[in-house]
Amino acid sequence: MMRVAVIADIHGNLTALEAVLADVAAQRADQVVCLGDVAATGPQPREVVSRLRDLGCPVVRGNTDADAVRPVRLSPLDEEAHRYFDIDRWTSAQLSPKDLAYLRTFQITITLPLGDDATLLCFHGSPRSNTADIFATTPDPVLARMLDGYAATVMAGGHTHTPFVRRLRQLLFLNPGSVGQPFEATASGIRHLPWAEYAIVEREDSARLSVELRRVPIDADRVLQSVLQSGMPHAEWLASRWR
Repeated sequence: MMRVAVIADIHGNLTALEAVLADVAAQRADQVVCLGDVAATGPQPREVVSRLRDLGCPVVRGNTDADAVRPVRLSPLDEEAHRYFDIDRWTSAQLSPKDLAYLRTFQITITLPLGDDATLLCFHGSPRSNTADIFATTPDPVLARMLDGYAATVMAGGHTHTPFVRRLRQLLFLNPGSVGQPFEATASGIRHLPWAEYAIVEREDSARLSVELRRVPIDADRVLQSVLQSGMPHAEWLASRWR
């Protein structure tokens, strides 16, 4: 039997990461793999990078990980995008040369064995692009084109912060949700949710395969305080999304 914990989109939230890793230990997972976006947009980028580095798990290169290593000049189109841009530039500035060197080791795709010739292919958005959006509602023909040329028993992607499992022909596709920034859209804007999300892929034998989406409660007040005390720009605005 093989149990793989799939985590994604930590976004500098150490409180959420620690809650998930405690649950992973309780679930006795054999392996952890991270689908990227580890530090950006959160109050504890250095601490999260350090914790992941100590954990030693394989990590996929998310779009914000790539931006941290090689910042891209952007012209945000609205005030909200400007705020995120400022926060992410602050995040990158918190990372040491050692941290950035670690981010450079992240891979575009990672393949893990599940036993009995079964494999788990991991990426951030899609195997070809870490900015691609794949949803539970993405039409089968569109999804097939996005995954064309890649083969695995299970594929796992993050990026959209929305957990789901779906089947495409004989393939199982999953998004584990977000460790550090699960959210919902409301009439007044984005609201972060008081839990952390991840998934466990379990291969019991040649005939049994399962995917479990897990939700772990976190101390939202602690996250709120870490944002307010971080020194990041627009801290009050970001904190308001946790209230």
